[in-house]
Amino acid sequence: MPKPYFENTNKIQEIIRVNHAGEFGAQVIYQGQMKFTKNLKNKIIIKEMLEQELEHLNYFENEIKNTKSRPTFLLPIWNICGYMLGVVSGALGIKTAMAVTESIEEVIVQHYQQQINYLNIHDKENQLLPRIIQFQQDEAEHIHTAIDNESRSSVFYQPLRKLVKGICYAAITLSKKI
Repeated sequence: MPKPYFENTNKIQEIIRVNHAGEFGAQVIYQGQMKFTKNLKNKIIIKEMLEQELEHLNYFENEIKNTKSRPTFLLPIWNICGYMLGVVSGALGIKTAMAVTESIEEVIVQHYQQQINYLNIHDKENQLLPRIIQFQQDEAEHIHTAIDNESRSSVFYQPLRKLVKGICYAAITLSKKI
């Protein structure tokens, strides 16, 4: 028996809200990293990823308006925390900044996959599906970029990885509902 319309509508609004929050957080992290990245090559790498995140953010901002969804009330917190994570990781060097990127993007790729699975089953015609698939591919590219830029050589790689992933899972859970 198909789920009632309102359940799917609520789920779609939740997807839009949490993705908007994630893309918002990603762009402030990259802005923080750029603040302390001195090497021009590294700045260009971060700027390219930032530009993709801004494109994703713009899409979800439009979806919030189009679907009469609401953003998470936690955006001010994500703004401060994300920027600080970017500043600290950028100040510790490109390897640490890339370790943060790799850790976050691994969580986001999995998170997007869950949404893709949901939409394929419950709302295959939803115009969100191809965009989320594309954004997932972009985030997967960021993982490869991070690895190519020696994320795994950071002295902080293992502890940072656990911490950042834990923060991401918590932010996703909270942003869905609040």
